[in-house]
Amino acid sequence: MKTISKLRSVIIMLVMATTLPTFATTIVKTDTPISNSTANDSKTEVLLNRLKEIRDMDKSNLSRAEKKSLRKEVKEIKTTMRTTSNGVYLSIGAIIIIILLLILIL
Repeated sequence: MKTISKLRSVIIMLVMATTLPTFATTIVKTDTPISNSTANDSKTEVLLNRLKEIRDMDKSNLSRAEKKSLRKEVKEIKTTMRTTSNGVYLSIGAIIIIILLLILIL
């Protein structure tokens, strides 16, 4: 009885260790392009160049409204880059259902 419960817990830990890191969100890096397709490649390159320009900009002499518009622009660029990354995303509810099914099967 003890070995079965230990085996179940080990299997669940292995499944969680291999699946959960793949579903974690990635941070958009400004140095590498996100997608490999040629159509999205040019768009992402333009967005990455704009992010580099904003990062290298001297913001000390900008007004409050200009800084706010730059922050808003950076957020929009990052959201568009996340949507074009073509990743597979699972909700927490789906992950819980998968884990419960694995527990019931084992």
